[in-house]
Amino acid sequence: MWLNCHASSYSISNFNACEKHNEESEEGKGNYLGIKLSMFSVLLKSQCKCVFCWELDLVCVYDQVWDDELEKSATYWAEQCQWEHGPKDLLMSIGQNLAVHWGRYRSPAYHVQAWYDEVKDYTFPYPHECNPWCPERCSGPMCTHYTQLVWATTNRVGCAVHTCPRMNVWGEIWENSIYLVCNYSPKGNWIGEAPYQHGRPCSQCPPSYGGGCRDNLCYKEPERHESPDMNEVEKPQEPVQPRTTPTKPQPKPSLPQKPAKANPSSTKTTRTTYLAQNIKCETKMRDKCKGAACNRYNCPGNCLNKKGKVWGTLYYDVQSSICRAAIHYGIIDNNGGLVDVTRKDNFPFFVKATKNGVESFSKYKPGNAFTVSRVEEQTIDCYTTVAEICPFKASTSHCPRVFCPANCINEPSYWAPVVGSNIYGDGSSICRTALHAGVIKASGGYVDLLALDKRKSYTGTLKNGIQSESKTNTEGGSFRVFAVRE
Repeated sequence: MWLNCHASSYSISNFNACEKHNEESEEGKGNYLGIKLSMFSVLLKSQCKCVFCWELDLVCVYDQVWDDELEKSATYWAEQCQWEHGPKDLLMSIGQNLAVHWGRYRSPAYHVQAWYDEVKDYTFPYPHECNPWCPERCSGPMCTHYTQLVWATTNRVGCAVHTCPRMNVWGEIWENSIYLVCNYSPKGNWIGEAPYQHGRPCSQCPPSYGGGCRDNLCYKEPERHESPDMNEVEKPQEPVQPRTTPTKPQPKPSLPQKPAKANPSSTKTTRTTYLAQNIKCETKMRDKCKGAACNRYNCPGNCLNKKGKVWGTLYYDVQSSICRAAIHYGIIDNNGGLVDVTRKDNFPFFVKATKNGVESFSKYKPGNAFTVSRVEEQTIDCYTTVAEICPFKASTSHCPRVFCPANCINEPSYWAPVVGSNIYGDGSSICRTALHAGVIKASGGYVDLLALDKRKSYTGTLKNGIQSESKTNTEGGSFRVFAVRE
């Protein structure tokens, strides 16, 4: 049963939107929606499963899973009791469907069914009609709730319901109205695109799904399950009057910036990682870790007269002091600073020289070596990518330390995309990637970059108010972002 409580919030979770098609009969379109309810502490959560599927061969439609971050953002917006899409600064990040009612009881399934029932007014654009853009064919007031519900690449959903004491709905004040907000990711309703493709079901599922296919949907093992005895199935009711969302295809929102009254438990703790390692004047190259993330060091001041020895010129033996080798080569002075290093295995010999007040020694036998280079700093905009300023190279791929401006979080994803999570496609916006990863705040700041080789696939996630994209078989390299110590 659905619970209504004045000024309290409840949540519904996990509904799987699928599209199938019965070629023998168009009457197979409107079947029913099942709601599985279970009580967990204060929250009412349910799993909503689409079983009103009409048989259409689909290349790649994802089984949807519940997303806690989307639930949090939906809860935040439902509690604002505003009959419009929002928050406005995140309307380009995710998709969103809204519904509201007052008076007699309506279950969440009632509204979700009403969204789906827009299918009766929607005509699917076939491939030959999309040249290059697909026509929008909706014979009713609106079809975008339905298309977001079944959008092929949308694989996560989070919803919330809130009782609003007073809510302005198109100029009328509704008292004790029940407000339903569902947020979707990745977003759908892209203008000029069809919600799904024709073809063999599950034939284009991403590699990250491991070949999983269930009910003709790309399927991953869910993170949580509900037992059958916790489920209650509800049959559909008549569609609601114009009490659903007022907007058209523009993609829509999620995770808001932390509001003043947000629950502290909704804030995730981010572990800060740095590319630049603080070292001492005597630190030797051989004592430091190897690997792509072990090549930038921050030297202290006053290393000129320290005891750390240096072997070689230009190419230095790994037993050399990193900071004194950097002074020897002229990368830094006695005030210290940042140094990038590049390793070289099995160098034949090392030649002594006295440069910049540092005397190096000779070594006439082979050994592992390294070179040093200056770390450049560069101010960039919200759209700059790693592919533009430091694409990956197998031999050496040192990137500048960049400074991001404020408010890149407000840039739309189609101008400043973010692809991946933890490791990102190098066509991503550097600054929005840094925001996604949590290494800078909305006010901007410095970011260290590490260019990496290409990846076969990238998995999108919703972090810090930014939804990243999932992609496979992309061109170009990849990269990571790191915080800079203040």
